[in-house]
Amino acid sequence: MAPKVSKRRLDKLRNIGIIAHIDAGKTTLTERFLFYSHKIHRMGEVHEGTATMDFMPEEQERGITISSACTTSFWNDHTLNLIDTPGHVDFTIEVERSLRVLDGAVGVFCAVGGVEPQSETVWRQSERFKVPKLAFVNKMDRLGADFEAVLKAIHAKLGATLLPITIPIGEGQEFKGVIDVLTMERLEFDTESMGEQMARHPLTEDERALAEPWRERFFETLADVDESVMEAYLSGAPISLDVLKHTIRRATLSLQLVPIYCGSALKNIGVQSVFDGVCDFLPSPLEAAPPLGHDPKSGKTVTVPPNFDDPLAALVFKVSMVGGRRQTFLRIYAGTLAVGDTVRNVTQDQDERAARLFRVHADHREKIETAAAGDIVVVAGMKLARTGDTLTAPGRQVVLESIESYQPVISVAIEPRNSSEADKLDEVLQKSLAEDPTLSLVHEEDTGQRILSGMGELHLEVVLDRLRREYGVEPRVGKPQVVYQETVTKTAETWGEFHRELGEVMHFGRVQVRIEPLERGADSETRTAVDLEGWPEQWIAAAEEGVSDALQSGVLKGYAVHDVRVTIIGLERKEGESTPAGYHMAAAQAVREGLAKAGPRLLEPLMRVEITVPEEYVGEAVGLLGSLNARVEDIDEVGKGVKLVRGLAAMRSLFGFSTTLRSATQGRAGLSISFARFDALDA
Repeated sequence: MAPKVSKRRLDKLRNIGIIAHIDAGKTTLTERFLFYSHKIHRMGEVHEGTATMDFMPEEQERGITISSACTTSFWNDHTLNLIDTPGHVDFTIEVERSLRVLDGAVGVFCAVGGVEPQSETVWRQSERFKVPKLAFVNKMDRLGADFEAVLKAIHAKLGATLLPITIPIGEGQEFKGVIDVLTMERLEFDTESMGEQMARHPLTEDERALAEPWRERFFETLADVDESVMEAYLSGAPISLDVLKHTIRRATLSLQLVPIYCGSALKNIGVQSVFDGVCDFLPSPLEAAPPLGHDPKSGKTVTVPPNFDDPLAALVFKVSMVGGRRQTFLRIYAGTLAVGDTVRNVTQDQDERAARLFRVHADHREKIETAAAGDIVVVAGMKLARTGDTLTAPGRQVVLESIESYQPVISVAIEPRNSSEADKLDEVLQKSLAEDPTLSLVHEEDTGQRILSGMGELHLEVVLDRLRREYGVEPRVGKPQVVYQETVTKTAETWGEFHRELGEVMHFGRVQVRIEPLERGADSETRTAVDLEGWPEQWIAAAEEGVSDALQSGVLKGYAVHDVRVTIIGLERKEGESTPAGYHMAAAQAVREGLAKAGPRLLEPLMRVEITVPEEYVGEAVGLLGSLNARVEDIDEVGKGVKLVRGLAAMRSLFGFSTTLRSATQGRAGLSISFARFDALDA
């Protein structure tokens, strides 16, 4: 029997993530929080490679977050489980799977760059999961910082209604501090304690003149979402701080408002206010929308409220390998889990055992005996669990909504340096695949090559670095190659027939299929539209499997076929000779011939290209895009003298583009490339 778990107060628990574009300052913000909450005793810096949450050697060398890192700390009588997520588009899956298990998030924006491409991507991901958010405009001390412009961009591009809680005193080199609009006080951060000591002071006349228009906007915005505040505001009646906080909290949880803060994490200004806001305005597990799942037997939709006394229900949101051993990251939604418990992996219909339980702080682990609803923990000893699997108490039938998968866009051929290294290479590649669902691997028996595919050049670079560093494996690596897809452009119908003796048994099958194109991104589907009365189920299943197998390799260059519908519209039999194998082979042949007749077309990964560039270099940026045969879609002003050039380019043309762009703009352009869709550029 599992040990009894203390029923701590869930209303004082916050599961939050820090999300943003690369280089917006997420990890720097997190580092300050850990220092101010006394989780660490010395602040590390990203640019020095000493940040606590960027503990992988690859992160320290590149100065970027690659793997989402978890920690637990305490703030204002609250427990905060915090995940620092990557900002680089190649590691979007890390953000996706973190947001899937979080109840709230803090979006970080650069005061100069504003809403950058990956900011938009991760914000949209959080919207899909209905995650309430705060926002922090960082780097107010940077040249070109523009608080008002960032707010306008967030509202215009992300559709968020913003409620500024703190505003800057000055911008860029004139940035001196922040004003709390909620209390109408100036916040002062002590430099000797590296910002840990914060004091509140009455506003000077100049500061009050700066704050009053923002205070008016504050009440106008709040009045739009709450009638009682509107009535008090219009009548001039005083409104208590508690009432204001309660109103902001209710509007934030219902996704009507996003409280917004500002400061400079690097200069230790404005950080405490953000985490005060996390406690005041973001949800506890009791207030977050309970996750949805389905009963695998009945198919009915099931909700999972955060009850301690219910049977266990948990989601695996990450698997990592540490010292060759699997660590399984779980968000527990209901029930309790104790060391030694046997749980059911409902997704795989297998039992697993929780050998050990840990709370994590970056790369450090703290042993615990039990965990309960609301907790984010690491479990050791599970051999089968994969990202997106549901774990439950034996007998509980629920499969929680899984985590979206991503299609790789770039691949490299790798091969062992000698035959003795082959087995070890395959073993460590399988470990990499277990950790990262955005990787895929194909083993070509003829050449001995392994084709490793991922989300971008940096993604594959990091994977190969880890093979060398952690496992001592240094395979030969080919040049990066673009991953293509195939589709069709018109409808075709064909028969396929298989009639052959195999192993002294005659096999027959004859299948007719209709192949038709679907819209981009619809993937592929198989249907059967014949009268199945009198047809053995195994024959039909074999024909459908033959269709699926044939779609794995198209007729142009052997790439997987997408965005097509294949309908089985005819079947013929031969008494005594029809077999499942016959229908499998006949269906595959029909699909191959049908693809050839249906106007096959190659699809390539098209990438969104966004270049942030000073006004004087816009011509160079546009010209470089033109040289790639890219489509320039628009040019926006995003700051003082700064333009954003948006375009669409084929992935194959972008190798080395960042270096060319840096040279043409004297290093002053910012570049972001993210996956748009598989298509033809002229479509």
